[in-house]
Amino acid sequence: MNIDNSFSKTIDLVHRAMDARSMRQDIIANNLANAEVPGFKRSDLSFESELKRALESGQQKPTLELTLTNPSHIANWQERDYRSVTPRQTLDFTSSSQNNGNNVDMEQEVMSYVQNLLMYSLLAQAETFEFSQINAVLRG
Repeated sequence: MNIDNSFSKTIDLVHRAMDARSMRQDIIANNLANAEVPGFKRSDLSFESELKRALESGQQKPTLELTLTNPSHIANWQERDYRSVTPRQTLDFTSSSQNNGNNVDMEQEVMSYVQNLLMYSLLAQAETFEFSQINAVLRG
């Protein structure tokens, strides 16, 4: 898929973010379902920070870029394609909020659930807005 215009890139980014939010919702639901299981360790999803770094990598080009004369040389800068960023599930082994070794904090998980739901809704609205802009151009 060749992303060569801002509309396509925006829609692609929104879809990727919505997919990650959907995965995060499943992870939060799993954490909540296992809140009373002894020894259970909560999971989380990392995606947005990596996506941000990939998107900003094109703006961080150094003023002096080194020429590579050998394939084994290490480049001093490399732009990262945002499409290579994938959501990554991580386990939290460092904290423990209960005496039985379980580290699920129900209050925090419910807050994460609501926040994630709102962010998903905002992404859906952003996608609707993008398509309404295209629709307005096509009608006008």
